[in-house]
Amino acid sequence: MLKKLSVSAVAAGALVAAVAAGLVPVTASASPASPSSATPSTSASAAAPLSNARIAAHFDLAQGRTPENIALAPDGSAYVTFAKARQIARVSPKGGVRILATLPEPADGGVRTPALGFPLTVGIVRADDGTLYFLYATGTSDLTGVWRLRPGGEPRRIAELPADGLPNGLALDARTGTLYVADSARGTVWSVPVRGGSATAWSTAPELAPTGFLGANGLKVHEGAVWVTNFDKGTVMRIPVLRNGSAGHIQTRAVGMPGIDDIAFTGRGSRLLAALDGSNEVALVRPDGSHSTVLTSADGLQNPTSLAVRGRTVYVLSAGWLTGEDPNLILAHRNERADGQR
Repeated sequence: MLKKLSVSAVAAGALVAAVAAGLVPVTASASPASPSSATPSTSASAAAPLSNARIAAHFDLAQGRTPENIALAPDGSAYVTFAKARQIARVSPKGGVRILATLPEPADGGVRTPALGFPLTVGIVRADDGTLYFLYATGTSDLTGVWRLRPGGEPRRIAELPADGLPNGLALDARTGTLYVADSARGTVWSVPVRGGSATAWSTAPELAPTGFLGANGLKVHEGAVWVTNFDKGTVMRIPVLRNGSAGHIQTRAVGMPGIDDIAFTGRGSRLLAALDGSNEVALVRPDGSHSTVLTSADGLQNPTSLAVRGRTVYVLSAGWLTGEDPNLILAHRNERADGQR
């Protein structure tokens, strides 16, 4: 998540530092064991794991429709959070946008929202029954937390999260009925029962903490572990889920990607795609931690925030936070042979 410089004087100062970090070129062949050995990444045209990128939907920046996170439905539609508009929307396969809910504005306008100074809707997931779970950050105790929207229903908060936190990434473990939340301000991964209730600080490992702006950010549950990114540190981490449900020892799996937001796995194993906000790139991260650029601004990226993969189709949201242009949804074709996935 990368925000405009007008949020507040304090937030702007932090954001300038974050942007400067995010604009450092993404490196290829960097691994946790030897980050200093990195070399410049290859261009999107040379990488070839993604091709035929096209803009499937444009969103209205003037209405605050800055897309932050995405969840896919079986019919090919996408559910999207419009961060600044405080909205949940459905984007049809043809690019049509339907607003499903607008969250209430906090009484103080959200000026106490950590790091940003305005309220925003962030992570979203979809359960098999069509229920949407999403996050709302306002800097107030009456609204910040995990929300639920059932088909045809009204949004309802099911779990409170700390007002001084910034809930950002969200993931669902359907097997255990657990929602995991990445808190970018407090450097924490929270766990919340899918039925609602109290949030538990599942992991507070120091690797999750911010160093000036945002820490833990993107989040996915994959093959028995919670995977989380750190925006400030440019890292991808894996936290095993132990048999009793607690967090295992955190492992840093990739480094050298400042401004990293959300991630999406391309299939089994640890190969994944990462959205890099500040540098306007999507990177392919390999199991050894090396990474290379596979999409750029030349493909239409405008500060990409999140991704999703279904079969050979990759969905990428761009918010236009810094470019101030054309928030959009891009679809690209994934070449399984080129990205090493079988």
